[in-house]
Amino acid sequence: MKRTLCSIAIAGLFMVPAWAAEPAADTAVASVAATQRAGVDVAAFDTAVRPQDDFFRYTQGKWLHDVEIPADRSSWGAFNIASDKVEQQIRTLIEQAAHDKGAKAGSEAQKMGDFYNSYIDQKQRDALGIKPLKGQLDAIAALRDKKDLAKLFARMSSTGAGAPISLSVGQDAKNSTSYLTEIRQGGLGMPDRDYYLSQDARLADTRAKYQAHIEKMLALAGHQDAAGEAARILALETEIARVQWSRVENRDPVKTYNKTPVAQLKKLMPGFDWNGYLKASGVAKATEVDVNQPSYLANLDAVIDRTPLTDWKSYFEFRLVSSYAPYLSQPFVDESFAFRGAVLSGTKVNRALEQLAIAEINRDLGFVVGKAYVTAHFPAERKQEVEAMVANFKLAFHERIDTLDWMSTETKQAAHAKLDKIKVKIGYPDKWRDYSKLVVKPGDLVGNVARSREFARQENVEKLGKPVDRNEWHMTPQTVNAYYSPSMNEVVFPAARLQYPLYDTDAEPAINYGAVGISIGHEMSHAFDDQGSQYDGDGNLRNWWTAEDREKFAARGKLLAAQYSGYSPVAGYHVNGELTLGENIADNAGAIIASRAYQISLKGKPAPVIDGFTAEQRIFMGLAQARRGKARDAALIAQVKSDPHSPSEYRVNGALVNHPGFYEAFGVKQGDKMYLPPEQRVIFW
Repeated sequence: MKRTLCSIAIAGLFMVPAWAAEPAADTAVASVAATQRAGVDVAAFDTAVRPQDDFFRYTQGKWLHDVEIPADRSSWGAFNIASDKVEQQIRTLIEQAAHDKGAKAGSEAQKMGDFYNSYIDQKQRDALGIKPLKGQLDAIAALRDKKDLAKLFARMSSTGAGAPISLSVGQDAKNSTSYLTEIRQGGLGMPDRDYYLSQDARLADTRAKYQAHIEKMLALAGHQDAAGEAARILALETEIARVQWSRVENRDPVKTYNKTPVAQLKKLMPGFDWNGYLKASGVAKATEVDVNQPSYLANLDAVIDRTPLTDWKSYFEFRLVSSYAPYLSQPFVDESFAFRGAVLSGTKVNRALEQLAIAEINRDLGFVVGKAYVTAHFPAERKQEVEAMVANFKLAFHERIDTLDWMSTETKQAAHAKLDKIKVKIGYPDKWRDYSKLVVKPGDLVGNVARSREFARQENVEKLGKPVDRNEWHMTPQTVNAYYSPSMNEVVFPAARLQYPLYDTDAEPAINYGAVGISIGHEMSHAFDDQGSQYDGDGNLRNWWTAEDREKFAARGKLLAAQYSGYSPVAGYHVNGELTLGENIADNAGAIIASRAYQISLKGKPAPVIDGFTAEQRIFMGLAQARRGKARDAALIAQVKSDPHSPSEYRVNGALVNHPGFYEAFGVKQGDKMYLPPEQRVIFW
């Protein structure tokens, strides 16, 4: 794919500002600079903006002005560009499989090829209409007794349609060597409970459009009283939203850990058939479960009791149709997009059929696609390069722990011990997931999606009672992202995260210590954010802090939450500093650690000045380039309501106003817009 972001040498392109570095006098440094390319995307700069006033717009201003968000997207940025490149690469692989008439039945090529061909056959989909869902819809309609709702809850979860109760199997937070069944709240059709409960005019308008959407979906499915059902479904979802916990409450790993014997579930929900639910969910052998939100279950029992069975049937019929609408005839596809794409995200047009097919296969056959992707597009040396960077980040983090003036020696020792135990996975898994039990049939799109969802769910619940698999990956290699798992105490960087424009193999190291290094430092810092810091090095939810140190940490958290709550990407809508606290801690700590890790990489050698920029300045420019992004207002509103990540602008500026190295690199002084007095800067690590 043609590079959208251009890395251009700046000599002669614009005046070097007063804060830029003087040419290096050291001949060794000058020699190194002559042989390396900065990798700085100067073409994106808006030099009318001072870096000391708004670093995000200084480094991205022209790009922000010139680039239009594609009509089929709600946002656009560096991650989207990298993802588009991956999409083109895996599309080639999948279409090759789709054209392979000799693929052996049951082979990975057959599964990819038949899945793709069933998706793009819109003519057949239009001819079938709602028929592929008839059996499941009939089963819902046949329900005659509320006591059978428990089994229906389970069945709807296995189809991917979801229910007010969600169940999965994961590591026991307080015993990371074993699996535990977890029960959580669910069942809403809009991004967050605020969409149902807020009196904000814009969200109230979205509610009205959601009700109209429900009505249109049910009418397409042949319901005679679609308008009445839509009103009652919205009322039911509002009741569910009213008794749910907020996203901020759900971030507390201690509050949401409530290991409960199965026999005691009846005390929480006396009217619910728990035995039937657990059996239908595939975990009949569970003797205890982790109930994330106990009060929600207690209140849900009352909601179930006072809601007529006919309303529950309408609710689940809508959820089923809504969940599978993208795979049905064109009217269902269009109506699904009209609300979920246009209203909720502000997207102008739906993506092309072939692109939607690739995305679906990428989800449902993720590691099948990933194996082919890695073989074709991930060179072994890149993994080695990033492993070397990670080692420097670990050293830098150890140094940072030792320099903290607010933490006691006792807590520092425990922090060092946890850091030493962090496992890092790069590129792809050592063992690939086995999809041999998944059946993919030609010409059966809805069936292929349904069987894929059931396959994934079955794979999950079958973990119960088995040893924890510490080699498992929870992201595919072709995912442009990364993650930290507190229960595994591991950081995972998929192969696709390590590519242009997020990782530039042709650029000198400083830009990459900012661009991909911010991700390394960020994910590593999650082990020590407000959530991750409550887990020990073995992945157990256990307090390893002194009481005084934990209080100091919490006080810093309140300051950082207040800082980010002051940011507003859309007039009237602010970042939720408490919801985004963990990601903001990781952004702030990751940036500081990236600076130090780069210095460690130099091994005592002086850092080169390239194109008038010091290495430290280039690190910050790489960070900003990797966080580059713009989004539609609807998408930003959904983000601040439901996403623990802050919008791109604040992931850059919000982190740098707290970074002492940024002040030094760009000469930020009192009176500059990005200046914070030292006592107001929030530094954790």
